[in-house]
Amino acid sequence: MGFLDSINISASGLTAERLRMDIISKNIANANTTRTSNGTPYRRQLVIFEEAGIGQPFSSFLTKAQNKFEKSGVKVSSIVEDESEFKLVYSPGHPDADEKGYIKMPNVDVMVEMVNMISATRAYEANVTSINSTKNMVMKALDIGKI
Repeated sequence: MGFLDSINISASGLTAERLRMDIISKNIANANTTRTSNGTPYRRQLVIFEEAGIGQPFSSFLTKAQNKFEKSGVKVSSIVEDESEFKLVYSPGHPDADEKGYIKMPNVDVMVEMVNMISATRAYEANVTSINSTKNMVMKALDIGKI
C-alpha cells in the first residue's frame, strides 16, 4: 500500500459526503414543495453508500482471504426516494388542497435533515483530518532525509 492510497481513500469519502450534503440541502430546500413536475409533492431523497471495492476481480477475494489489507474507499451506489407517507396539512385555501381541505406536504423533516447535515459535515471533516495526517507523516518522513 502506497502513501497515496490513504489519500485516495479519504478523497473518495470527501466526494461521497459532499454529494450527501448536496442531497440533504436539496431536501431542505424542497421541504415545502407541494407540486413537482409529476404532480406530486416533493419526495425526500436518500444517498446510499457502498464500498468502492465491490465488483473487483476474484484475486481481490484471495488477497482478503490471506488477511492482507485491501485498499478501497467509498462510492455512492444510488440516490433513492424515501417512500414514507406524505404529511397531511389542513389548509382549505391552498391551490393544491383536496376536496376536504387537506394538502399533501413533502415527507421531509427539516430537523432530521439538519441532524443528517451535521453528520455529513463531521464525516467530511474526519476525511480532511485523515488527509492532513497522511500529508504530515509524509512531510516528517522527508525531513528525516535532511539531517
